[in-house]
Amino acid sequence: MDTESIAAIAIGDVAVIVVASRLLGGLARRCGQPEVIGQIIAGIALGPTLLGRLPGNPTDRLFPAEVLPFLTVLSQVAVVLFMFVVGYEMDPRQLRRGGRASTTVALCAFLVPAGIGAGLAGGLPGIFAAVRPDGGEGAAGRPFWMFMAVALSVTALPVLAAIVRERGLAGTPAGSVATAAAGLMDVVAWLLLAVALVGTGHATGPAWPMTLVLSAAFVVALFLVVRPLLARWLERSGALRANQRTLALALALGSGWATAELGLHAVFGGLLAGIAMPRRNGVPDADVLRPMEESAGLLLPLFFVTTGLSFDIGSVDGDGVGLLALVLAVAIFGKLLPAYGAARISGMDGHESALVAVLVNTRGLTELIVLNVALDAGIIGEELFTILVLMALVTTFLTGPLISLVERSQGKWTRLTVERGNYETHSRSRNSTAGRGDSPVRENANNPEGG
Repeated sequence: MDTESIAAIAIGDVAVIVVASRLLGGLARRCGQPEVIGQIIAGIALGPTLLGRLPGNPTDRLFPAEVLPFLTVLSQVAVVLFMFVVGYEMDPRQLRRGGRASTTVALCAFLVPAGIGAGLAGGLPGIFAAVRPDGGEGAAGRPFWMFMAVALSVTALPVLAAIVRERGLAGTPAGSVATAAAGLMDVVAWLLLAVALVGTGHATGPAWPMTLVLSAAFVVALFLVVRPLLARWLERSGALRANQRTLALALALGSGWATAELGLHAVFGGLLAGIAMPRRNGVPDADVLRPMEESAGLLLPLFFVTTGLSFDIGSVDGDGVGLLALVLAVAIFGKLLPAYGAARISGMDGHESALVAVLVNTRGLTELIVLNVALDAGIIGEELFTILVLMALVTTFLTGPLISLVERSQGKWTRLTVERGNYETHSRSRNSTAGRGDSPVRENANNPEGG
């Protein structure tokens, strides 16, 4: 296939992906779900799970092998830009705003599922034998158990923040604590995943000791040299304000290239670039944030499709279904119960604690990025990848209905409390009236004319 044919097919693929993602994303919003759920489903539907099962395998015809590398490159650019936005929006003040409650929730909601995941992978590797018949579905060892710790404990901060806004929870104790806790958990999760990748051979980088040294040097240079220079340049040159998006784009992609060359993954470079990008008075600049967010949003559907092409629900057999049930149980209850208990210990009431627990159980896009990084690095294979993608979909899909359930339960409890209070007030009033001997019955009994 010549270059012109590949370009034509790739352009057509992008059009199909954008339309399908827009349609299913809008349908998801109408069903009370985040738009990202519809986009993920669109990517899966275009893969071997649905479209590939039709006669003639339209998936292979729509996405031939020669075109996939180009779509993959575009999807990786989208993820790097998305991670830049995540880092740029990270607000240390927001992380501190939740106070002791957010720290307690973050520790419990991260350490419990992470500990269980690492324990299962490191202590009982036999439970994963069914999904690695050839030894390639996640070799036992440090990278695998560290990855499982991250996969079962990560929270999708961007999706959580969108749900908080859509549900009117912004500024509430539950919304503030959940958002701050998710930010803390994301920082720890990315650090842990970076350590897991060291020495896996993800890229043709140096040996792992040198990778650690070079990575540390890069982070120091980025924050102690590049960031101050950028801040000084932006303050001095008013004419550059119109070109800030270009500067941000170059910083994100350049940092992504650097971390990829170091043997990690480009997503870490995007995240670090977003954190290092200077802000105006501590607040993200809309001239930078908006175009980067829009660019990432336009390209992210390509990432969902490349994810969907590696996702094949038909590959999950009976043993895989059992493992999926175990993973779901650990992921859901390992988040909900510790988060609820931590919120209650911190002084929040039952309703607020339940909302916090439900919100931090959201995984969504962040989980998919983690899974794709591990798949690319060879830490996991396609069957375990499929199982974990299903876990991410189920936990994210449950967030909306569980929030509605908590709110309805609170409404019923409030009505019962009010009705009980009114009844007790009315009873005390009647008893008090009867005690004074001035009830209508007594008056009529003592007044013959009234009888």
